[in-house]
Amino acid sequence: MSTEEKRAIELLNRVSYGRLATSMRAMPFVAPARHIVADGDVLIRMHRGLGYHRACNGSVVAYGADNLTSGADNLWSVQFTGTAAIVEPTEEQLAAFGQAPRSVDGEAFEPVYMRIEPQFVTVHTLDYSSDQAEHPRRPEQPERAQDVRSLERHLHHVA
Repeated sequence: MSTEEKRAIELLNRVSYGRLATSMRAMPFVAPARHIVADGDVLIRMHRGLGYHRACNGSVVAYGADNLTSGADNLWSVQFTGTAAIVEPTEEQLAAFGQAPRSVDGEAFEPVYMRIEPQFVTVHTLDYSSDQAEHPRRPEQPERAQDVRSLERHLHHVA
């Protein structure tokens, strides 16, 4: 397992939910899902009633999670891309998922579990904590130019 894959798994373990993306009838969709990491695979729990698991089973999917709304100075986003398969989790894995929601969109929650065997792993980080300390505004530099450089630096990290 590469350093980036280890880092991605460590970050993924910090949050409980992410988004699963694939296509259904040639149309892209993104769905929320609960996840755990087991033996290097990402296991997800979704609501069977939405039918998304049928489009994912045997297909290439992307699963992403992040802390972008946490308010932290150090933001991150991870994405795991690989083939998904419906699985029956072990008792230990079921316990790791924790309590399931009571309902989804007003319908009783019925879980379906999928395993994503990652083929590609991506980690993106955005560091806002050291921006002012490392790049203080110099008097000879106009404020607007500093803001443009700061924006360019952050866009570079996002891309």
